[in-house]
Amino acid sequence: MSQTTLIKNVLLDGNTTNILIEGNRFKHLHANANTHADKVIDGTDMAILPPFYNLHTHAAMDILRGYADDMPLFTWLTEHIWPFEAKLKPEDIYWGTKLAILEMIKSGTVFFNDMYFEIDQTIRAVEEMGMRAAIGVTMMENHPLATREEKMALLRNWKGSDSQRVVLTTAPHAIYTCGEELLRDCAQLAAETDTRLHIHISETEQEVKDCLKAHGTTPVRYLDKIGLLGSNVVAAHVVHVDKEEIQILKRRGVTVVHNPCSNMKLASGIFHYADMMAEGLSVALGTDGSSSNNNLDMREEMKMAAMLAKVSTGNPTCLSAQETFEWATVNGARAFGIDAGVIAEGKLADALLIDLNNERMTPNYNLTSNWVYAADSSCIDTVICDGRILMQHRHVEGEETIIKEIRNRYK
Repeated sequence: MSQTTLIKNVLLDGNTTNILIEGNRFKHLHANANTHADKVIDGTDMAILPPFYNLHTHAAMDILRGYADDMPLFTWLTEHIWPFEAKLKPEDIYWGTKLAILEMIKSGTVFFNDMYFEIDQTIRAVEEMGMRAAIGVTMMENHPLATREEKMALLRNWKGSDSQRVVLTTAPHAIYTCGEELLRDCAQLAAETDTRLHIHISETEQEVKDCLKAHGTTPVRYLDKIGLLGSNVVAAHVVHVDKEEIQILKRRGVTVVHNPCSNMKLASGIFHYADMMAEGLSVALGTDGSSSNNNLDMREEMKMAAMLAKVSTGNPTCLSAQETFEWATVNGARAFGIDAGVIAEGKLADALLIDLNNERMTPNYNLTSNWVYAADSSCIDTVICDGRILMQHRHVEGEETIIKEIRNRYK
């Protein structure tokens, strides 16, 4: 028999109800209050909402939070981040990822799309803490932790995770760290292994200028020309693009990941909200890594995305709270074929219980508006992923050990 959980007296779509989870799926959204369950949660004065799906991050970089701030992207990467990363050991990746997962759970995220190194350590941390993740097999030219042959063999030999909550992606870092041959090989490998392809695209003006100089065209056009773009591609940032490039991305079925906080902190530029929405692109949200954000709070990304859309277009109706909420939830789940992102019978049981007595959720004229514009992570009481309770009453099992280990290691 599958484990069952009954959430009693919880607010769903404006009505109080009882929700039964059986195994890892929602069984009934209007169950009898006396239904037997292995675990019962009192949802009184709480609302149930879909959790967040973070479509672009570098989880283990939590240990670089605040290490090198307030500088341009390429200076930040070449003079500070890459030299630091060259000294990292596998256990650094493990503990950095554990910290990141703790931070994500506490702020309502149950899935992240990662791009980093020592992926066995990342997988270990994910499996231990009960989240979902897409782990990028990162490839770059002349990087000791991203060598082509070893990484490609890893993808080809991947047998899947025991929990089914972890998948791998083919992850060429960017056009400025991967040559054309490697990019073509990655596109072929992603098709061969039926994996998503995760890549940074057009993050900065400098990237576009360098691409024009090297290839005579812009990044999106270049990647399209060499056959890399397709419906399996998850493209991070996509800031410096024109209308024709947006149409190419739409035609190829690419999922675009907007990272508003990182884009602002690194002064990368303003996302083309109106054009992206007019073309009907699939857009999701991501936090980027903690060294360029400096947190992994997807609710914060929602608010920043909505505010930036309005101020950059001069239109207060651009990117409504509901649209922003969908970018952070169901759009991210859909991009990775995760049967979740909404609270519905038969869907995977991923959910948040939100404390309606929290001052930021009061009064409750519009729950979605409160969640996007007013709330913070303190409003989250419970986090459920795949039917398993990862946090209840704001406590995550083992969180004290993680914090203590990080503080002892990195001073």
